[in-house]
Amino acid sequence: MKRDEALELILATKVIAVIRMSDTAKLFQVMEAIKRGGIKALEITMTTPRALDVIGEMSEKKPAGVLIGAGTVLDAETAAAAIQAGADFIVSPIVNFDVIQVCRSKDIFVAPGALTPTEILAAWGRGADIVKVFPATSVGPKYFKDLKGPFPQIRLMPTGGVSIENALDFIKNGACAVAIGTALLDKKLIEKNDWEALTKNAAALVESLGRA
Repeated sequence: MKRDEALELILATKVIAVIRMSDTAKLFQVMEAIKRGGIKALEITMTTPRALDVIGEMSEKKPAGVLIGAGTVLDAETAAAAIQAGADFIVSPIVNFDVIQVCRSKDIFVAPGALTPTEILAAWGRGADIVKVFPATSVGPKYFKDLKGPFPQIRLMPTGGVSIENALDFIKNGACAVAIGTALLDKKLIEKNDWEALTKNAAALVESLGRA
């Protein structure tokens, strides 16, 4: 999916689900469960065993309207490899201008990670579609309201410390979307194959964010 299409979908749904697991059979079930709940963007981190293979397999078999992305991308080579494998978007915990450039050259959505105002502005100036504020658990929702004062044009997304209960607070304070991991994709539910509970979690999050 091209950059503008991915950005439109993420802004519409306001959430990226972040997961670290190598069992692709369960990954497909996770994807289907959260899709039923209204979440359509799934980030596979590069810390996942065989991450590129997992991204490739998920990308080939994903249903229409679903995004499969690569997370924890630290360098341009990894970004290029993930895009080649089929990633619809790239997320990084850092600001690496070469990663942004690779994504721009291939018309792929990119969300580099930053924390300070200087880092955030630098990432946006180099072409970030959304700037991932990481770790958001260290600053909280009010930090986003503070940032939107001088940076009303910059799209911000918290990662780290986001939960179903506090996600709306981040949106109300200026975030355009949230990235959420274990608070949504509970490992115990996945181990028990409780897909209905995962769907309910996803639906609760989407319903909450819809109030913004």
